Amino acid sequence: MDKPVNQRAWFLVLPVFLLVAFSAILPLMTVVNYAFNDTFGSNAFFWVGLEWFEEVLTSERVHEALLRQLLFSAIILAIEIPLGIAVALTLPKRGIGASVCLVILALPLLIPWNVVGTIWQVFARVDIGLLGAFLSQIGVDFNIGQDSIDAWVVLIVMDVWHWTSLVTLLAYAGLQAIPEAYYQAGRIDQASRWAVFRYIELPKMKGVLLIAILLRFMDSFVIYTEPFVVTGGGPGSATTFLSIDLVKMAIGQFDLGPAAAFSIMYFFVILLICWVFYTVMTNLDRQDLPE
Repeated sequence: MDKPVNQRAWFLVLPVFLLVAFSAILPLMTVVNYAFNDTFGSNAFFWVGLEWFEEVLTSERVHEALLRQLLFSAIILAIEIPLGIAVALTLPKRGIGASVCLVILALPLLIPWNVVGTIWQVFARVDIGLLGAFLSQIGVDFNIGQDSIDAWVVLIVMDVWHWTSLVTLLAYAGLQAIPEAYYQAGRIDQASRWAVFRYIELPKMKGVLLIAILLRFMDSFVIYTEPFVVTGGGPGSATTFLSIDLVKMAIGQFDLGPAAAFSIMYFFVILLICWVFYTVMTNLDRQDLPE
């Protein structure tokens, strides 16, 4: 005879479901409602179908913001992934030195995003900022409020300073998981340092590196607070990424219908990218399993 199943444990999960429904599902349903309807106020909605989606998909403004977003994410990944691996390779593997280095590396990750943006916004100011004032004194024409290249350079350097530590910590964890026997085999074969990295360390780190690439791409693709605080999307629209454009559309122009359609497409793009990375990581794990 089967034992009775105790279902009372579900009552412990119920508060979580209610919290998720209140904080995520209900707002999402509101966004979906605005994406397929138009309103003139007084909660009077009428169906417009895919009109808002077509408007967003054919908008040159959105296309330009998407290109800027993809370019920013590509630059960030091209810098932070190799740099994080290089830093992880130079860290001590054990001892008090390793602990001190890991704590120092983790410090930028503890700073809130709006504080990071404020720090670099002040740092780059020509009148009182350490970087801006120094460059002006040595004759460099530097102004993030007027020059788009200066604004991009500051945003990229800021993101590299803030998030390279995450890649370093993940790569360091992958290096620590490699058995010492692999290194001993490399020394017996008299493998060069590059050969050890190419055939031992890099293959063993591919799982954590995929996680690092996924996290950094996702963070850079939805970045909002730091560039908004530093440049406000300017000069002009040079640093107006997708997230900033979405907020301007929803709050600045109060175009709730197009903004809702924009946010839904934005969400599905992020979801699709997550699924691709998850599929790749799962296939790699299966390849590593012994037959």
